[in-house]
Amino acid sequence: MAACGPKRQFALDANLLFDLAAQVDAAHDFRETFLAKGYALRLAPTAAQELINYHLHGPAGKRALATTALLNMHEWRITPFDLGGVGHDLAAIFAHRLIERGLLPPEEWNDGLILAETALAEIPILVTSDKHLLDMDDTVLRMELANADLFPVIPCLPKALLRAVRR
Repeated sequence: MAACGPKRQFALDANLLFDLAAQVDAAHDFRETFLAKGYALRLAPTAAQELINYHLHGPAGKRALATTALLNMHEWRITPFDLGGVGHDLAAIFAHRLIERGLLPPEEWNDGLILAETALAEIPILVTSDKHLLDMDDTVLRMELANADLFPVIPCLPKALLRAVRR
């Protein structure tokens, strides 16, 4: 599948937008630093759906943060991306594969979808604070992505990326 947008881009998990909405300094520092460096910040389809679900059905605190995130995405220069119909099917197959292999617990289905969506969009880094994604063995993840003929993706903490550019 062809790359979407500029070469210098990051895919974002919903947790980064929750942090932006909660005015977490590190999240805003990450966003401002990488936008200034010319990176595009892209929101995976499942991450966008998570925000919408919390906006509509979440507990009060999460609902307010999701609403703030959805209302401010444009101002924050975060753009969602989508996949064609077959892309969503491929993402579901890959998420199922990660669960079958024990790399993700079944309740973390959306994490598998977000990872696959990022790979299908050919975005090399998924910015997340999700422990399930960050704790995956890098070599095993690379092999699973390669076995599925998917673009290699590295889940990274925003703070780790900030440290890398400040060295």
